[in-house]
Amino acid sequence: MAVRLTQYAHGGGCACKIPPGELEAVVAGLGGQRNADLLVGLDDGDDGAVVSIGPDTAVISTADFFTPVVDDPYDWGRIAAANALLDVYAMGGRPIVAINLVGWPRDVLPSELLTEVLRGGFDVATLAGCPVGGGHSIDDPEPKYGMAVTGVAAPDQLMRNDSARAGLPLTLTKPLGLGVLNNRHKATGEVFPQAVETMASLNADAATAAVAAGVRAATDVTGFGLLGHLYKMMRASGVSAVLDSAAVPYLDAARASAAEGYISGGTRRNLEWVRPGLDATVDETELLLLADAQTSGGLLIVGELPGAPVVGEIVARGAAMISVR
Repeated sequence: MAVRLTQYAHGGGCACKIPPGELEAVVAGLGGQRNADLLVGLDDGDDGAVVSIGPDTAVISTADFFTPVVDDPYDWGRIAAANALLDVYAMGGRPIVAINLVGWPRDVLPSELLTEVLRGGFDVATLAGCPVGGGHSIDDPEPKYGMAVTGVAAPDQLMRNDSARAGLPLTLTKPLGLGVLNNRHKATGEVFPQAVETMASLNADAATAAVAAGVRAATDVTGFGLLGHLYKMMRASGVSAVLDSAAVPYLDAARASAAEGYISGGTRRNLEWVRPGLDATVDETELLLLADAQTSGGLLIVGELPGAPVVGEIVARGAAMISVR
């Protein structure tokens, strides 16, 4: 009988993140560090920390790990690695080394499954040209896997979440719906290959194209959903966004799964967090899909990329942080 890894965790993927409002309360007062070499720190909740090590080189440091989002161990490893690397791409960087982060219930799950998880992570990191140089593991009641990743970027080409400017389009590089499909997979065992491959795919090409196009503001779309990550970027940049809900792409079966109730608690908390800054003319289900807790989602870019859908625009700060039409 095959082991269903998702049944060994209370949640799955980035939906297991501490809720954004609660997390901000936890770290309140810990920002504001003053260091001439620290280009990006805790203040705006960006995708990684950035330190300058010279006039032409900045180092990006990030870490990401989570409980199983799918039952297949190899696919979970691929997804977790792609998700960890995403933070570097979201800042316009190139990953140069990664180390594994592992929590494993060694008396419950066989080590052969862990080998498959690590193999999946290794294969995606290899695809990214990023060597895996070791890691750290603990005996844990719940299985957890991810990576700490180091990347490099040119300091004057960083993509940040505090650099959005009015008058520019808003582009999304991967479809939404990963959260509801993962939640359905956990509940029913039904496999969604399109969702798996979307999560396991890298954002390397999109990041390279964005940097080449002169994009200076971007973020990822992961556990806080499109609305949550957009809200953070608008707040940090002092502008607002108008989102065209009809232009947002979705994976097959995502809308049907939402209608059938496969919506995570993390998604509902995301929506409640952004609701005070939201002006919407769409229904609640549409808002929940826009707040859907993604795992290894795409880049949300302030600018336009060939082949990627424009889903809105940045405007001057108004009464609402985000308007959804």
